Amino acid sequence: MLTLRRSNERGHANHGWLDSYHTFSFANYYDPDHMGFGPLRVINDDRIAPSRGFGTHGHRDMEIITYVLEGAVAHKDSMGSGSTIRPGDVQRMSAGRGVLHSEFNPLDDAQTHLLQIWIEPDVTGIEPEYEEQRVPEADKRGRLRQVVSPDGADGSMRIHQDARLYVGLFDGAEQADLPLAAGRRAWVHVARGKVTVNGQALSAGDAVALTDETAVRISGGEQADVLVFDLP
Repeated sequence: MLTLRRSNERGHANHGWLDSYHTFSFANYYDPDHMGFGPLRVINDDRIAPSRGFGTHGHRDMEIITYVLEGAVAHKDSMGSGSTIRPGDVQRMSAGRGVLHSEFNPLDDAQTHLLQIWIEPDVTGIEPEYEEQRVPEADKRGRLRQVVSPDGADGSMRIHQDARLYVGLFDGAEQADLPLAAGRRAWVHVARGKVTVNGQALSAGDAVALTDETAVRISGGEQADVLVFDLP
């Protein structure tokens, strides 16, 4: 079964320096029908103005993934981690028993476009962790590259949940299938471009939930940047 979540149905908040679309309930946007999907709790589609960002703030007991589409994000946290991630980079932070961090657009002449993803962990109160990974375009071109998992499969970053995240770039005849084990479900989010998922046409910002399906089938891409979550 496929359940659509169209881009224009998402929550929206424009703070001037931050223009954000919320796939699931977040902050002042509340929709009891869209509180998450399994342990997947947040997908925020954020555009941050030049030289602006999120000041130091705290998180706890959440797996936080940042996927950069355009621009750059300068990250600093109370673990002593500090780096600037750019398109092609994926960042993973396990907030655990508590962490403080800040995220800024360090560019003074361009906005930053990113996806902020929260996944609820299956363990709480752990030591906070930070990790980032560069994913070359060639590794995503016409295929689904695993970037997050509970077991580090295929060189992916480990999170504390039985969830896997795949990213892929699709254009023209490029296509890919991701088998889904019995009892698993999937959430597919189109970050950019257009693509067909299990016969359903999707555009940038659209998403589809898959339940009782045997596979995720991606085809018909038009400069598409796609994220696929394999979830319990």
